[in-house]
Amino acid sequence: MTAQIKMKTPLVEIDGDEMTRVLWALIKEKLLLPYVDLKTEYYDLGLANRDATDDAVTAESARAIHRLGVGVKCATITSNEARKAEYHLRNLFPSPNATIRAILDGTVFRKPISVSTIKPSVSTWRKPIVIGRHAYGDQYKAAELRIPGKGKVELVYTPADGGPEKRIPVAEMKGPGIVQGIHNLDESIKSFARACFVYALDEKLPVWFAAKDTVSKIYDGHFKEIFNEIYETEFRDRLNAAGLRYFYTLIDDAVARVVKSEGGFLWACRNYDGDVMSDMIASAAGSVAMMTSVLVSPSGAVEYEAAHGTVQQHYYRWQKGEKTSTNPVALIFAWTGALAKRAEIDHTPELAAFAKKLEAAALQTIEAGEMTGDLLALANPAPAKSLNSQEFIDAIVKRLEA
Repeated sequence: MTAQIKMKTPLVEIDGDEMTRVLWALIKEKLLLPYVDLKTEYYDLGLANRDATDDAVTAESARAIHRLGVGVKCATITSNEARKAEYHLRNLFPSPNATIRAILDGTVFRKPISVSTIKPSVSTWRKPIVIGRHAYGDQYKAAELRIPGKGKVELVYTPADGGPEKRIPVAEMKGPGIVQGIHNLDESIKSFARACFVYALDEKLPVWFAAKDTVSKIYDGHFKEIFNEIYETEFRDRLNAAGLRYFYTLIDDAVARVVKSEGGFLWACRNYDGDVMSDMIASAAGSVAMMTSVLVSPSGAVEYEAAHGTVQQHYYRWQKGEKTSTNPVALIFAWTGALAKRAEIDHTPELAAFAKKLEAAALQTIEAGEMTGDLLALANPAPAKSLNSQEFIDAIVKRLEA
């Protein structure tokens, strides 16, 4: 075996839950540790440890990413009442991703991993569609209330400087119901817009932004105004010089245009829209397990992860001793993305070259007809059978060593 590639600076490693946690360990054992003298600052965001630390570990991991500049994250469970009972939790905490995004004030960019033998479900797509998801506020920082009966709900603003309150009616409740209050911040929206335009210039992509300002004239309308202001004052000339276009439309019109487009653009979305549309793009492009996710902070810190969740049902089967055909490609690309970024910052070209080789080995394995079950029906030509996760990773190892 050749000598391990050295790292100068650690990256932040954030472990997670269920089947992705199992694959995380397998990827490190088989694809990373034999080749790289891996230096990480480790944080366990498994559900049990988050509960044991009152979720302090989540905030600690985010601050570590800010300090070290690069992080890589496994998928994690967002707790609810069912998970509270299943894991005997003391408390329910917010989504770890939402907490990390809020601390880093980051924008999430999600891009499908393209393979030559797998064609998108949308026949017109020729190039990947990248989702730029605003990663602060809206439903993910909402205040919610169950209303027990008839009454009045108001929105109240109390200025910190002691000025007069502002209040507007939300609803006259005629009976039991629910209410939700959401917010966002101008500075976060500006950071989101700048991140999207910078990413678009780096990747040479036109930018689409979509909201619903015809209905939400103040909230969505303000997003539209800020995006346009940042474009006009900071990026118009740079985009024009690069031959790139900025385009705003309503979110429903954007969806209709996307499924008729050839792809090849950055679609900037508000938080909830980006959450939904990134999964739609991933699935239509091939598989949710074939999409990268990168959180970019205005400070320059970045966090890489897979766009999918913890693969709960596969984990239950694995616990019973069954072998699952869970696709680890997005998890592998999370690691390669983080290693490549670490290499870029630390000027270690051999580490960057290894990251590229590992990505190429994974894609070549699929293109050679060796793949997990989620890709079997999509591949052309289709292989006779799928591989389980262990077999697929072993097939990548063979190509990596070759």
